[in-house]
Order: sequence, then C-alpha cells, then structure tokens
Amino acid sequence: MAEGRVAFDAVTWRMRGTAAGAVTAIVAVAAWTALTVRAQTYPDHALRLIVPLAAGGGNDAAARMIALELAKRLGQQIVVDNRPGGGSVIASNLVLGAPADGHTLYLVSTAFSLAPILQNKLPFDTSRDFAPLSRVGISPGGLIVHPSLPVRKVSDLVAIAKARPGEITFGSSGLGGGSHLGGELFNLLAQVKLLHVPYRGSAMATTSVLSGETSVAFNNPTSSMPHIKAGRLRLVAVTTAARWPLLPDTPTIHESGVRGYEHLIWNGLMVRAGTRPAVLERLHKELSAALKSPQATDMLARDSALPAPETPEAFARFLAEEHKKWTPVVRRAGITPL
Repeated sequence: MAEGRVAFDAVTWRMRGTAAGAVTAIVAVAAWTALTVRAQTYPDHALRLIVPLAAGGGNDAAARMIALELAKRLGQQIVVDNRPGGGSVIASNLVLGAPADGHTLYLVSTAFSLAPILQNKLPFDTSRDFAPLSRVGISPGGLIVHPSLPVRKVSDLVAIAKARPGEITFGSSGLGGGSHLGGELFNLLAQVKLLHVPYRGSAMATTSVLSGETSVAFNNPTSSMPHIKAGRLRLVAVTTAARWPLLPDTPTIHESGVRGYEHLIWNGLMVRAGTRPAVLERLHKELSAALKSPQATDMLARDSALPAPETPEAFARFLAEEHKKWTPVVRRAGITPL
C-alpha cells in the first residue's frame, strides 16, 4: 500500500507540474501576444517631442518639421515641448521620467553628447539610458557679426580680437551647445580670446548680436538671413570644412586662414532605452521616410540644413565620435563642469 501511495503521489506531482508548466506557457504566450498587439497598435495616443532649447532657432524648426511629418505617418498628434536649461539635463530627466513606450521623443544636439563632461554627477548615462534613432539634419554654423564691428573677413576678426583680448563677446545657445563650442574652437585655433555669453537658445543669441549686446555669434546663419540682407547683421563665413552647398558664395573659416577649423551643427532623435524593438523599428522606419520626403527637405533647406537619415547604429557611432572630438576642446578651453 505504501508503495502504491508513493507511486500515486509521484503521478499527482507530475500532473501538477505539467499543469503548472502549461499555465506558465499560457501566461508567456498571453504576455507575448499582448506585447505584439500593443506594438501593432503603436502609437495609441498623442506623442510628445521634447526639445532642450527655447522656441525659435534651427533645432526648434527641425523639431516642428519632425512633429508634422511623423504625425502624418504615425496617425497621432505630436506636441513639441521646449524645455531649455541645464545643458540639456532638464530635458533629459523629463524624457527618462516618461514611460519607455515610444510616446516621448527627444531631439538632441551637441549639448547632449557633451553632457557627461560638462556636468558634475550626471544623473543618467547618455550612452546607456537613451536609444538613438537617427540624426535629423546637419547644417553649418555661420560667423555672424554686428555691423558696428569693422569685420568683413575672418582675418579682420582675428586682428581685432588679438588687439582687444577678452573684449569681443560672442553669444551662444547655451553652455556646451554647438554655437558655444564653435566659438571656443575659433578661440583655440585662431589663438584669440572672444568672451562667451550664453543665452537660452540660438534665437536669443542671434537677437543679442542684432541688438549689439554681443558682437559675434556662431549660429546657423539662415535664421539671421533677413537681418543679413537688410544690413543689420553681417555673415562673414561658415563653419564647415568645405563650402556649404546651400550657401556656395560664403567662404569657410578654414579657407579664410584659421586652418583646420570645422564645426558641423546637427540634431537627432532619441527615445528612452528599454523601448520595445518593434516600436523602435516603426519609429526609425517612419522617421527615415519623413526625412526623405520633399516637404522635409524643403523645410530643412530654409535653415540651410540637409536631411541626414541613418541607422541607429551609425547615429550611436557618431555620438561617440562627437564626444571624442570635443572633449579636448572643452578641456583646453577651460570650460568647467556645472
């Protein structure tokens, strides 16, 4: 009898184990099915596109273009949310505080890639906590001066800056932003000392030159073009290594005597790490299609920008290269972490 009971108990436990395994399998299948259905229905509500800069300027224009073109393809509204300040840390924390479901997008630029060296005790890891999708656009910076400054060539600015070290000011979109680094690279290679004045966005930096509050800026020149044509600002050169195809008559800083000068303004789209692969694939597919559309090309061209669709892997490599390129510039310029 004891042997029969043992045999019976063993069979019972095997049956229970089989039942438990079946339940586990059913739960796993149900979970997988739910994820698949959710991915297929993504997005199921409006999206938010966070921009770490103030409204106005090239990055904000690019964000609104992306919001418009992606919304057509995703079938949901995309709201642009400008959150300037803190060298992109405020915006980054906001993105990381949102669910990793692909409904919160993040437009990043140079300040984001340099946050690890410009911020003390950064509360996140830029390479681990965010998932890159693609660069959006690339454009030149423009060496823009106020007409009161007798500068018509790059060599004029170098001569004045050497004669008046620390007196000629340049405005930027903020500490560690592209226009800030453009000025610091100029300081280093031209062996001059322009004094940096940070603002909350490139539009405010341009306004500072327009009002005479600062003398120089290294911003995207297109937003200043009406003032340039009216004689209220002067475009001296562009910051790319070769002449920019959309501004072919404007010389580069490099060809104007500051050898080796090259600075490309860029922005790109990211989401939180942990976003489902199916959602990442959908976003990348629709973003690539949006950037190849005539509407996107035309809108970017208004800011002298070109579309730059690429794979997430290529964008990740670019971010690593940017960090490597600018780290020594930041250190030699003596930019201290916040």
